[in-house]
Amino acid sequence: MSGPDNTRAARHFVLAAGGTGGHLLPAFALATELERRGHHVALITDERGAQIPGRPDFLTTHILPAGRFGKNPVKWFAGAKAVWEGRNMAVRLFESFQPSAVVGFGGYPAFPALWAATSMGIPSVVHEQNAVLGRVNRLLAGKVDAIATAYPQVERLKPKYADKVHLVGNPVRAEVLALREEEFPALSEEGLFRVLVTGGSQGARVLSEVVPDGLAMLPPALRQRLQVTQQCRPEDLEAVRARYSSHDIPAELGTYFENMAGRLADAHLFIGRAGASTIAELTAVGRPAILIPLPIATDDHQAANTREMVKAGGARMVRQDSFTAKELAKQIKAIADSPEGLGKAAHAAFNCGRPNAVQDLADLVESFGGAEMMDVIRVGANNARGASQGVAAGQGAARDMHERSKP
Repeated sequence: MSGPDNTRAARHFVLAAGGTGGHLLPAFALATELERRGHHVALITDERGAQIPGRPDFLTTHILPAGRFGKNPVKWFAGAKAVWEGRNMAVRLFESFQPSAVVGFGGYPAFPALWAATSMGIPSVVHEQNAVLGRVNRLLAGKVDAIATAYPQVERLKPKYADKVHLVGNPVRAEVLALREEEFPALSEEGLFRVLVTGGSQGARVLSEVVPDGLAMLPPALRQRLQVTQQCRPEDLEAVRARYSSHDIPAELGTYFENMAGRLADAHLFIGRAGASTIAELTAVGRPAILIPLPIATDDHQAANTREMVKAGGARMVRQDSFTAKELAKQIKAIADSPEGLGKAAHAAFNCGRPNAVQDLADLVESFGGAEMMDVIRVGANNARGASQGVAAGQGAARDMHERSKP
């Protein structure tokens, strides 16, 4: 895709994202790319989002109220009031900042900003990180000008919106993307077999309970070569350490690892959750995985996230209610019984990666308020088929979005 262009005119863009790393990290990546291209970028989020690490120093942040609507109707009025207040604050910001486009990354804080943009006739884009369209993006899908997706097939995305869907992928950190140029670490019949285990930003207790015993059940030829790195919750750390010690398996344990990219580079196998950022990094680098989707994830989106990687042969998915030590050992043996098997799985995972995600997303966003719309869809005809509840990304050419009428 396009690189830096010193002749392009500087424009203003606003990014809006919910208060979790899953929403904000792709926003940070896009902000960095747009700033590199000479544009001015601002961020809208909530109090929680303002605390997420990794925000670029240049990125001015505006904190807006974002109402949340739970199951208790008593709280709905307060939620609606906060959304209205956030929308009005966004209108005032846009009148001053005059953005060429507003980009939403999901989460409740994105809703007031995009509502304001669509009501003011400002071009708008949403980016969906998961393989199921999130609640806020579902509410906005009919109003926005473009929908950027991370997967060829996205559930809860209506076929009638297919003409404005663009498959771009999920932006990943630069230090992880750089690993794509490196070979899968060599694994001989006698060499160390390195396993990386993480459960997301907060860890996952089920991994602490199951993984040490599952690894202990591997055949001696695999077990004796293990070198484990595992992220644990603070309260689980000593119990996990004792389990590995009792099994005589070398393990480095911690609640947080500073150089996660380096540990991913060394890993022969990943075991963990199936969040959007995790899948994007595994496929960017090309690492085989055994994925245990978070069972309480909204709309079961983590299970949907595994679909493409599993189908390609780069990963195996195990539901948490079936995730036992015996089942884990069985799945590891199936994917890692030989160096060749791991290498094939790594290659399959690599082929699912979309390393140009941030450039493609920036190209899509840049097409508003400037040059004529560019088609950044990178999906073949074989992927252009939607499920009954979803739609394959990239059907049809992009329309002239600047003449699209606003509701």
